[in-house]
Amino acid sequence: MPQILIIDDRRDIRLSLRMLLEDAHLNGDSYQVLEADNPQSAQPLLQKNNILLIILDMNFTLDTTSGEEGLAFLRWLQQAKFNVATIALTAWSNTDLVVKAMQLGASDFIEKPWKNKQLLHAVEQQLALNQLQQQNAKLKQQLSQQNNQHNREYQWQSPCMLQLLKQIKAVAHTDVNILLTGDNGTGKSELAHFIHQHSARKNNDLISVNMGAISENLFESEMFGHKKGAFTDAKANRIGRFELAENGTLFLDEIANIPLSQQAKILRVLENGEYEVLGSSRTQQSNVRLISATNADFVKLISKELFREDLYYRLNTIELLVPPLRTRQLDIIPLAEFFMEKFCHKYQLNKKAFSDNAKQALQSYHWPGNIRELSHLAERAILLSENHLIELHNLNIAPTSTTQTNFSAAQLLPFMTLEQAEINLIKQALSKTAQHIPQAAQLLGLSKASMYRRIEKYGLATN
Repeated sequence: MPQILIIDDRRDIRLSLRMLLEDAHLNGDSYQVLEADNPQSAQPLLQKNNILLIILDMNFTLDTTSGEEGLAFLRWLQQAKFNVATIALTAWSNTDLVVKAMQLGASDFIEKPWKNKQLLHAVEQQLALNQLQQQNAKLKQQLSQQNNQHNREYQWQSPCMLQLLKQIKAVAHTDVNILLTGDNGTGKSELAHFIHQHSARKNNDLISVNMGAISENLFESEMFGHKKGAFTDAKANRIGRFELAENGTLFLDEIANIPLSQQAKILRVLENGEYEVLGSSRTQQSNVRLISATNADFVKLISKELFREDLYYRLNTIELLVPPLRTRQLDIIPLAEFFMEKFCHKYQLNKKAFSDNAKQALQSYHWPGNIRELSHLAERAILLSENHLIELHNLNIAPTSTTQTNFSAAQLLPFMTLEQAEINLIKQALSKTAQHIPQAAQLLGLSKASMYRRIEKYGLATN
């Protein structure tokens, strides 16, 4: 139970304060009131108890007017690094004493005889401030842990991901808008964090927004904020995501889900940085770095007039395709082992390992859910395995028709020259990506320039 410490040499004063505080139920909570008749006896109480607030008389046995004993106790609090709010209390106050007490860390100063309402208000203020400081400390710790977690993320090994990270590092330090495309679960959100951490804005906030989770009628309020009374349910001011991300990075996930009716408002911010808070006529200027992500086909959306072409070109100054996990064979086992170590630590389990059969199954599986599916599978397997070795049955990977077809195709693959095999692979990659040459190059682990050279070399027609 949180505690308040009263330090005063008069028993009647301590009793009056105890009764006042215990009857008040400050901030709706009950507090335990502790007493000390001098600063020396208060010191061990501070070391043994969770004291949130001290009410300190400034004068004891030395004299009744100087406040030197109270000031000495405040100095001791500072030296001992006790971060405890202190309200100084004295019948003999003067400006010099008040200034000295405040310089030594006193939070407030009240004269005796006190007014109950004034004293309770001061106590409530200090307790509320203490609670806010604790919440801020927790938030900072959580953010620090999140940043550390992202700093400890898996280091990619597959050629296509190493090439992608090389591209990202080349543009991360700039403020250029980046559009991350690729299947669901490929790790686009993690890459957005990576870009932010390698940008000039890394010391400011990264604000993430799932655009698919924002209803059309609340879009402006969520993105730009609103003033109290701007609409029926606007009972308080709200800060929008653009303002929250000021001087930092704004990550818009599932960007293709922006309602068509709202796309012009996002376009305006991207073009000139201007927007208005809902219910205000004052134009504000935004200073954010924008990263977007989607698994949608923008070509189809634009052709069906579901997405503005001009907005698309504002978003994709740099467009980067995040390849699916099935094309990152070198990453599958190391990534599974990374998740295994992560979840063993999370659940306080001894380190486990995958059996050879389990590894073979992980390599053979086609991973429709990509990295997200692998993470969930590893977490489940770790919790269900009964010993240190994760076996095939712990993975619960059911053979699929796609997997079986892939095996059959591999087993029946006819012999051909390497040149013909390369031509067939290029044709398959182009067909799979709807003739999108950069995406086809990513699937094959080639650079865009290398892909164009091979297309020209073999005389392959593209749309």
